[in-house]
Amino acid sequence: MQLAVLVRLLSVGRAVLAALRGRLGALCWSLAPLSLSLPLPGWRNSVPRPEREQEWDDASPTPTSVNYHFTRQCNYKCGFCFHTAKTSFVLPLEEAKRGLAMLKEAGMEKINFSGGEPFIQDRGEFVGKLVQFCKQELELPSVSIVSNGSLIRKQWFEKYGEYLDILAISCDSFDEDVNVLIGRGQGKKNHVENLHKLREWCREYAVAFKINSVINSFNVDEDMNEQIKALNPVRWKVFQCLLIEGENSGEDALREAEKFVISDEEFDRFLDRHKDISCLVPESNQKMRDSYLILDEYMRFLNCRNGRKEPSKSILDVGVEAAIKFSGFDEKMFLKRGGKYVWSKADMKLDW
Repeated sequence: MQLAVLVRLLSVGRAVLAALRGRLGALCWSLAPLSLSLPLPGWRNSVPRPEREQEWDDASPTPTSVNYHFTRQCNYKCGFCFHTAKTSFVLPLEEAKRGLAMLKEAGMEKINFSGGEPFIQDRGEFVGKLVQFCKQELELPSVSIVSNGSLIRKQWFEKYGEYLDILAISCDSFDEDVNVLIGRGQGKKNHVENLHKLREWCREYAVAFKINSVINSFNVDEDMNEQIKALNPVRWKVFQCLLIEGENSGEDALREAEKFVISDEEFDRFLDRHKDISCLVPESNQKMRDSYLILDEYMRFLNCRNGRKEPSKSILDVGVEAAIKFSGFDEKMFLKRGGKYVWSKADMKLDW
C-alpha cells in the first residue's frame, strides 16, 4: 500500500517538474540575452548572429494589423500559393481565442483571418466564432477575412455578418479559362458568377467588399477595368506573384510557381493599365515581403526577409513581445504601403 502511494507521489512530482520546466523555458526565451539561447525546433538558423542580436535589442513593433493563417487546408490548388497545405493542424478554438486576446493586449487593432481557405474548417463555423469573439469580446475596430469565396453560404452572413467588417475575395481573372489554369477551378461552378453573388450578400449584410488579385504570367495582359468598376470594391489589392522557398519554390515546396513569375516592368504595365481605378492598392514583392505580420497555424510569426518563412516561437508559449522580435516586420513599410486605413465598416460611411 505504501509502495503504491509512493509511486503515485513520484508520478505527480514528475508532472509538476515537467510543467515548471516548460514555464521556465518560455520565461528564459523571453528574458535571456539571445547569445545564451539554444537552437529551438522550428527555428532555422539562417540569420547571422549579429543581426539577430540587433533585432533583440530593438524595441518590439506594435502588432497593429495581424494576418492569422489558422489553417493551411484549401479546396483550391492555385499554382502560386505561398501558404500551402504542409500541415492539417488547427489550434483548438479556445487556444486561438487566448492568442487573439494576447494580441489585443499588445496593441492589435485589425485582425485578418486567412488560410488556406478559412471556410473549410467546420464549414465556416470556426472562423465565424473567431470573428464574433474578436468583434464582440475583444471589440477590435476591424475584423476581416480573405477567402476564395467558394464555400461561403448566405446562412453564414445571417449568423456572423454583423461582426465582420471586410470580406476580401481572391479573384485573379475574369476569364474562367484563366482561373482554371491558375488553379481556381470549381468544376461546374463559375468563379466570376460566384464573386457577384458574394458582392450582393456583402451589400445586404453590411460587410465591406474587397478584391485581392495576384498578377502573374497568365493574367498580366488582362484588362480588368470594366469588371472591377462594376463590382465597386472598397479596395482592390493587386499583388505581384511572389516566390517563397519551401512553399511555392524549391525542393521541399508543394508548388512550382516559377512559371507564374512576372518582372517588375510587367507588373508596372499592369498597374498603369488600371491607374484610373481609385480603389487600386498595388503591392510589389518588396512591399509584401516585409510589411505583413503573419501568424501561422501555431500562432508563430513568419519572417519572410530571407525568401522563406522562418517561424518564431509561438506567442502562446513566449508571449507577443518576445515572438514579434523575430517577425522581420518593417513597420515603416507597413505604413508606407497604406497598411493603416479606414478599416472599420462603421467608419466607412458606405451606401449599403
